[in-house]
Amino acid sequence: MKMPVLATLTLLGALALSGCATGPSTATSGTATPGTAATESASPEACSGVRVVVDFGTLAAPKITDCVDTGTATTIAASAVMKTAAIATEGTVQYGDQVVCRVNGRPAADETVTVTGQASFVESCQSMAPAYAYWALWIQTAPGAAWEYAQEGLGSLQVTPGQSLGLVFTTGAETPTPGS
Repeated sequence: MKMPVLATLTLLGALALSGCATGPSTATSGTATPGTAATESASPEACSGVRVVVDFGTLAAPKITDCVDTGTATTIAASAVMKTAAIATEGTVQYGDQVVCRVNGRPAADETVTVTGQASFVESCQSMAPAYAYWALWIQTAPGAAWEYAQEGLGSLQVTPGQSLGLVFTTGAETPTPGS
């Protein structure tokens, strides 16, 4: 079965948050503050840095909502934001850190992913995940704005203070947004 071009591009963008980050922030102006993110300012209105939301969906792990202090940076690599928030991402062999394969080790290399009506599988991180079970990368450009699929992968996406990044393990035909 062939996926339409738009669906394929959307899937690439959605899977893009695999943090095989190779180093510290690539801030355009200033630098990100190293260390852990502060969970007490994770609401979009209270976060003066970049808010991060990770929803493991059917993988049955606790949701992560954090605020990453970007210091004086006006632009920062999305991969650096995830690293600062202590969220470990893994890319694929074929697409590197442009396609997210695992977040904090999930789905694990020995974990069977089951989606009703679809073939079960174990994620190998060789290439694209099936269209019915993958990590979707989202961006919210301002507090209260609609969540949108990221148009770039984690390895190249740049964000600014006030924006939010989201990763959602998406299964089935529905594509939930972060926090939905």
